[in-house]
Amino acid sequence: MQLRSDSFQNGQRIPATCGFGKAADPFALSDNRSPHLAWKDAPHATRSFVLTCIDTDVPSRGDDVNQPGRTVPAELPRVEFVHWLMANIPAECAELGEGACSDEVTARGKRDPFGPPGSVQGLNDFTGWFAGDADMAGDYLGYDGPCPPWNDTLLHHYHFKVYALDVAGLPLAQGFSRAQLQAAMAGHVLDEAELIGTCSLNPTVAG
Repeated sequence: MQLRSDSFQNGQRIPATCGFGKAADPFALSDNRSPHLAWKDAPHATRSFVLTCIDTDVPSRGDDVNQPGRTVPAELPRVEFVHWLMANIPAECAELGEGACSDEVTARGKRDPFGPPGSVQGLNDFTGWFAGDADMAGDYLGYDGPCPPWNDTLLHHYHFKVYALDVAGLPLAQGFSRAQLQAAMAGHVLDEAELIGTCSLNPTVAG
């Protein structure tokens, strides 16, 4: 399988319009448009697709995150952060236009994010990130884009993956978790493809 985007090239920066946040002395909310994605060469036995986006470079500690006069050191151990989970994408679907599944920041999270007919979308990790914020707390479903700490000295990598499955649908309800998705997918993946985009809101970070 192959996965590509007209929004960004593999290994290159994701445009600010596809981010949840953008650099703006030091930070502002952005357009949060889901990127264009297209895939091809799925196995003939494919009956549905799963799409995920995971940031693999999230600080494992929040002490320095977005704190004026401090930086998040690049050598700090990193953890993963879910930005998008979508399952039960029909086998005949092979492309999503930019902005098709998200085109704004929705405070407290999107209730019913748009997706291909029959698809279901899971919770992303902004749910936990905003849990203590009176203005933003809620269940964040579907796509919410890059928003790395504006003082992080490490370039973040966003792994978009499409999985071809041998079943027409997984027994998942809207708002499923990553663990539930992984358990449901087990033994059903025929092939997968990956596209990696990068992001930093720190003007001193190259790449």
